[in-house]
Amino acid sequence: MFDNFNFENPQFFWLLLLLPLALGWYVWKRKQQTAELRISSTKAFENKPGILSKLKPVLFILRLLVLTLVITALARPRSVDVSTRSSSTLGIDIVMAIDVSASMLARDLEPNRLDATKEVAAEFIRNRPGDRIGLVVYAGESFTKTPITSDKNIVLAALEDVSYNNVLENGTAIGMGLATAVNRLKDSKAESKVIILLTDGVNNAGFIDPKIASELAVEFGIKTYTIGVGSNGTAMSPVAIRPDGSFQYGRVPVEIDEQLLKEIADATGGKYFRATNNEKLEAIYEEIDALEKTEIDELKFYNYEEKFRPLVLLAIGLLLFELLLKFTVFRSFV
Repeated sequence: MFDNFNFENPQFFWLLLLLPLALGWYVWKRKQQTAELRISSTKAFENKPGILSKLKPVLFILRLLVLTLVITALARPRSVDVSTRSSSTLGIDIVMAIDVSASMLARDLEPNRLDATKEVAAEFIRNRPGDRIGLVVYAGESFTKTPITSDKNIVLAALEDVSYNNVLENGTAIGMGLATAVNRLKDSKAESKVIILLTDGVNNAGFIDPKIASELAVEFGIKTYTIGVGSNGTAMSPVAIRPDGSFQYGRVPVEIDEQLLKEIADATGGKYFRATNNEKLEAIYEEIDALEKTEIDELKFYNYEEKFRPLVLLAIGLLLFELLLKFTVFRSFV
């Protein structure tokens, strides 16, 4: 209700502290404001005082109201109507290529690498309202989960649906994942084109060499940020499938081809990151978010409507009303 209402000079409200002082002074001096008459007997004056004498404090209350209105008017209350016009001067198209091989179910990140990635990636997507984003998933092969789109609800729904399954051939085809992402961006007209490629392993599948895929990214002016996910040493990872379809876990060495990921990032003008836990993964996406910002020109127009005039008029009216009462109805008590 008061979102578009403010006071230009709120410091004048400190003057309201004078009102309790005035009230205290009035109570203390009230008896001295009444004329005294010393007589030998008060029997002739034992009748109850009239209603006017009881209403005399109304004059002081009116004066306090006048002061309150004047102080509020000095604070300059006003309503603000804000209209905004935005124009994007630098659009960014982003494709997120996510490894969905079985090793992404390893539990060195909580609850596992894949779910931790989905949670952080979803927050990254929400923070990019001015960009178009697409989604590629890969294991032993790759496919486009969502083409680049400005509809974040579609991308978030597709990301939520990402999971390990037997549809894709098992393995880690980094070259295939990168090439598919490049294919989604090669015809983009955006000023900046970015791939965020995430994996937890080494390139051991697919028929496209990762270095060839990175050369394609360079040719089309696509910057690639690479992320290696996994703790150092060993991690609890799927090692077999039980008869009921659930995974059997065991300690497996963490193997990430960091040299390859660094080469891809360096060749395309991006950067390589290593996420050994949830906090580092979140920090990586925050850093990428800061590095790749959409520039937006925003013009705001403010239309102010002053509200102090009615307060001043009301204060003048109450002051005149007080003077009228003082010199008419309460004249004999002044």
